[in-house]
Amino acid sequence: MTKKNSIGLYFGTFNPIHIGHLAIANYLVENSDLDEIWMVVTPHNPHKKKKTLLDDYQRLHMVHLATDDYVKIKASNIEFGLPQPSYTVNTLAHLSEKYPDKKFTLIMGEDNLKSLHKWKNYQVILEDYSIIVYPRVSSGDLPEQFINHSKITKIDAPIMEISSTMIRNGIKEGKDLRYFMHHQVQKYVEEMHFYK
Repeated sequence: MTKKNSIGLYFGTFNPIHIGHLAIANYLVENSDLDEIWMVVTPHNPHKKKKTLLDDYQRLHMVHLATDDYVKIKASNIEFGLPQPSYTVNTLAHLSEKYPDKKFTLIMGEDNLKSLHKWKNYQVILEDYSIIVYPRVSSGDLPEQFINHSKITKIDAPIMEISSTMIRNGIKEGKDLRYFMHHQVQKYVEEMHFYK
């Protein structure tokens, strides 16, 4: 039996994608048994107010700009064609069906792990998939059931205290945040006058 290609799924709105996202993905793909990481751009939830969320394809384009020169990290629009709102359990099932030759692992921050028990069919996710957790500064305790779970691996990745909100606010205030984004993304954000 051939070994399945191991893919880490890193979900996010990536509004915009920044060096924190990229550094974590880079660290995980180089320090785990993952062959690739797919940055899965979460579509805009039609039931939520749009506010500062850019168009789905503009955010996808920025992920492409940030990752196209690195073979182990890829942009994914897999959720764009799935029913809304997107539930992770459905996306995972869809991917496993579409790519039977690949083994999918979920990537999440420690803050998300704390609320995993509130996710739709989270038990199914834990039965069928592994989860890699990277550290985040967040409050609250980890639910007991996730502490020594066989499917959950905590990776000692660098803690990134950079947020897309901070970047959007900074741009709005006229700050130069060039080193917080991939240079191509920063150039695109500037050209398009995003978040001003």
